[in-house]
Amino acid sequence: MADLKCVVENCTYNKDCLCSKGDIMVGGKHACSCDDTCCESFAQKHGGMDAYTSSLAHPSKTISIDCEAVKCIYNSNYKCVADHVDIKGCGACDCRETACATFSGK
Repeated sequence: MADLKCVVENCTYNKDCLCSKGDIMVGGKHACSCDDTCCESFAQKHGGMDAYTSSLAHPSKTISIDCEAVKCIYNSNYKCVADHVDIKGCGACDCRETACATFSGK
């Protein structure tokens, strides 16, 4: 499990830069840079509502991360093994506008 900081404030799971989903999927099967990745778990807030849907009662600092970015040094059998992960995408309206800023190529 990684410490996660998510600055995608427009995601329904984001609460104070933490994620309330419980686990996320980072996409980017052919990614060679962080901009080729995305948080596939992103779900846009509607109407600016602060009511986030959640599988957890409270957002968590640590989270399980499945990862398709096999060219990342932190990918081990499709799981992220980084100690800390940053997800970027301020103002995102779609998962393709998010990225794993922690991605580092092999």
